[in-house]
Amino acid sequence: MTHTPHVFDAASRGLEGRGERPARGHGHPRATAGFTLIELLVVIAIIATLIGLLLPAVQSAREAARRCGCSNNVVQLGLALHNYEFAHEAFPAGVTDDAGPIKNLPEGKHVGWIVRLLPFLEMGTLASHFNVADGVYAASNTKVRESIISWLVCPSSGTDYVRRQADGTKVAVASYAGCHHDVEAPIDADNHGMLFLNSRIRFSDIKDGSSNTLLIGEHRGSEGDLGWASGTRGTLRNTAPIPWRDGDQFGDDPTPEDPLVVGGFSSDHAGNLVIIGLADGAVRSIHKSMSVNVLRQLGHRADGELPEGGGEY
Repeated sequence: MTHTPHVFDAASRGLEGRGERPARGHGHPRATAGFTLIELLVVIAIIATLIGLLLPAVQSAREAARRCGCSNNVVQLGLALHNYEFAHEAFPAGVTDDAGPIKNLPEGKHVGWIVRLLPFLEMGTLASHFNVADGVYAASNTKVRESIISWLVCPSSGTDYVRRQADGTKVAVASYAGCHHDVEAPIDADNHGMLFLNSRIRFSDIKDGSSNTLLIGEHRGSEGDLGWASGTRGTLRNTAPIPWRDGDQFGDDPTPEDPLVVGGFSSDHAGNLVIIGLADGAVRSIHKSMSVNVLRQLGHRADGELPEGGGEY
């Protein structure tokens, strides 16, 4: 007599020996594991929390990279200024014109210090197409004025590389300016800074020491700026008190109604700081906590005053 159960058990053992499981029936699929709705919501909440924690760190890292890029731009300008001084035994004039004070209007020659630096910035071709004798606003220099030099604009700036002027012409702008004076005053030949009207400053003229004198710095700019080639308030600033902003304010400053107003340094960097370059080539950042008097002292090349606070800032 045949016992079917023994046959079935033998077959089962054979299948198991080959790593297979016998079929237990037909039409009844096995249940598969999965996430419940609550588990899914918990996972989503955890991911959202992690993203919220990481975003500020990512933004901070990006701003740190932008500050580094801005500092590098100031370094390059500082090196070019020192190379110019080595070649000509004096720093370039902040602006070249027949007479002052300089107004922020497209009148006169207004050849700025950045134009003089072009050969020292490996931009000899651009320099060769600029006619200094004709002045900045001449038609012969229009293409040069429109030429964008991307690293002349701070990476943190919301400023467009090119602005359209009231007369329809376009100009490329800069975020960096030379220091022409220690207080708010028109750009003229009697200024106390390093780069001003028809200036020719040597290291021997910096009585306060090159490490205590501000050479260049950054600014936010305004719609009325006349471009990087013009030696007006778009490329020259003074050490008047800095108009600090709240952390969520960015973009251009309002255009002053008075064309003789120059303005101070400023920036769109987070944390209320402005990148500056000293006459000795060092790059520093000044903060909102800096004394107004210390800032004024940095803007004067020969005031004869002892640095406030021992020169630390």
